[in-house]
Amino acid sequence: MPRSTRLFEIIQILRHADGPVTAQEIGDALEVAKRTIYRDIAALQAMRLPIDGEAGIGYVMQPGYDLPPLMFTQDEMEAIVVGLALLGRIGDRGLERAARHATTKISDVLPDAGTRTAPLRVSKWNNIPNPKIEASALRKFIRDNAELTITYVDLKDRRTTRDIKPIALIYYIDAVLLAAWCELRQAFRHFRIDRIEDCSPSGRNFCDLSETLVKGWEHENKLP
Repeated sequence: MPRSTRLFEIIQILRHADGPVTAQEIGDALEVAKRTIYRDIAALQAMRLPIDGEAGIGYVMQPGYDLPPLMFTQDEMEAIVVGLALLGRIGDRGLERAARHATTKISDVLPDAGTRTAPLRVSKWNNIPNPKIEASALRKFIRDNAELTITYVDLKDRRTTRDIKPIALIYYIDAVLLAAWCELRQAFRHFRIDRIEDCSPSGRNFCDLSETLVKGWEHENKLP
């Protein structure tokens, strides 16, 4: 998580807390060491944010602090609300949680956004089987350009072990596919993530090939 994002998250945690929050609690929520939180709190206080407290006791945000407003038209706001709600259809629990948090943040800084009361509702129905490998883990492997070794079972129940370079996730109403360069086939392949039985990083990355692979995959699949 970039430091700027972490600082914003600390502000959000303190703004919504009912009482003092310790550095350990904040660190656990953001998956960083409490020493990092001590440094971040000091940095925020140096920027004159009204944060009171000390190590071992906890921190509170003084009442009245608010984030600067965002500027969206009503149509833009409704587009964001519907787009975030549609994430409930894709079966990616990590993105669903992120969408809920994003909606809360938008509501906090847009007093008249209507994100909670807008007459817009989205069905969360999908027919996506539960995967053994979380989509959030696959998204991180894609971001990190991490080569993977997977055990895959195809539609004829044939099991193979593949070394792959993952490049994208594709969300359909009935499945989520992992697009990757497959070393076994020496070609781009698409794997249903609910049929990946095991997945582990090989310890290698393909940062130098990432852009070339993405462009090749997009060209092969006639993507803009």
